[in-house]
Amino acid sequence: MARRRREFTFGIYPGGLLGDEHGLLHPVRPDDPVRIAEALDLLQGAEPGFRVRVYRSFAATAPALPETPEGWEAYLGRPGRKVDLVLQFREPTGSPAGWEAYVRGQVRELGGRLGSVQVCEEPNADLPVLDGSVPGVLEALVAGVVAAADEVRALGLDAAVGFNAVPTVDPDAPFWPALGRLADRRFLDALDYVGLDFFPDVFRPVPAEHLAEATAWVLHTFRHTDLPKAGIPADVPIRICENGWPTGPDRPEDAQARVLETVVRTVADRAGELGIDGYALFALRDADSSGSSLFHRFGLLHDDHAPKPAFDTYRRLIAELGPRLREL
Repeated sequence: MARRRREFTFGIYPGGLLGDEHGLLHPVRPDDPVRIAEALDLLQGAEPGFRVRVYRSFAATAPALPETPEGWEAYLGRPGRKVDLVLQFREPTGSPAGWEAYVRGQVRELGGRLGSVQVCEEPNADLPVLDGSVPGVLEALVAGVVAAADEVRALGLDAAVGFNAVPTVDPDAPFWPALGRLADRRFLDALDYVGLDFFPDVFRPVPAEHLAEATAWVLHTFRHTDLPKAGIPADVPIRICENGWPTGPDRPEDAQARVLETVVRTVADRAGELGIDGYALFALRDADSSGSSLFHRFGLLHDDHAPKPAFDTYRRLIAELGPRLREL
């Protein structure tokens, strides 16, 4: 199947709610929709397309995770701005009953507001709030991608369908070969992209002088080592679905801006070579700017919506790199 050419798009998760290794972290202040919309307008600038990342989850026998961000509809006011929808599989029994119908229903509900549909959230990461901890996630991933693509095409929507993963540390990790055993022709034909969530110099320190090299290595390994293990063709685009760097004790705000600049420029420099079609930052706002955890302070804004230096860095990078990347 010939794949449609897609332009490079930037985006961001604009909520305050997030998960850590133990569960959910709720923001200490509620979202201010007016200030968030203003921040999104500044980031998007003159870019014709921009993605707002929204998370929803499916569970038939237990409470689902809360949708985040709340009130995301208010953030779609600008032309070209669409939803980067994440559909998590959170059914604790692993039963697929109702899952495909849920995926199709989500596509129908959002319709033309969709820019992309990501099926499952980090299915190769075994942490409580991530789908890799749920039994049956691989089968749900394959079935969900096919169902989403069928619905997108039946409705004639211009929305990409894919899934994401985190970098593989163990070369013998079973995820990619196991996915390859399930990845039939329908799945591969349905796949418009594969997402990468990665956070260089966050959970494992990387010296500043080696950050660009380390980022490039992760991107290269994902394309040339991980994806081939699942039989995913080289013409399927990669996109960065989550990347960020938190501030906090011993993590100064000006360093966040420098890391962001290095990582985004490295992604842009490798976009043509590695087939990268998008970048989304995690996240717009801190959950708790006085919190002690790494996860509390990923934002470009403090929890009171005041900007950090990295906010202007991301705005400037989008304005500078967006036109060049659309020409790739």
